[in-house]
Amino acid sequence: MNLIDEFLAQGPWAVIGTSKDRSKYGNKVQRAYMQRGMKVHPVHPGGEPIEGLPTVRSLTELPEPVHGLSIITPPPITERVVEDAARAGIRYLWMQPGAESQRAIQRAEELGLKVIHSGPCILVKLRYREDPEP
Repeated sequence: MNLIDEFLAQGPWAVIGTSKDRSKYGNKVQRAYMQRGMKVHPVHPGGEPIEGLPTVRSLTELPEPVHGLSIITPPPITERVVEDAARAGIRYLWMQPGAESQRAIQRAEELGLKVIHSGPCILVKLRYREDPEP
């Protein structure tokens, strides 16, 4: 099984960098999980519900253990997210295009995390489709 299949084989998942703005990639990634009926926890410092789901402010507030984390944050934030993910027990990270940095990738690997980076966007793998405004 390849790393992407391992990431997608088991949930739940979390999305850090989601947004209420439906034009932003973080929101689209969250909706991609939802369109597939996959259990996903949005993570955003605002803490307000996004796309009808309760949102936690940080990875330390997740209501249950999470198998995989989609990261849609600027690289300097991604570097901090890697540390938080390791502390939260999340073993699989998918750094979306534009979120990764060599430092974040290297640190994740040092921590023993499995990292998808520099490759396909999860929107392609989950066959995301735009849906009408609710």
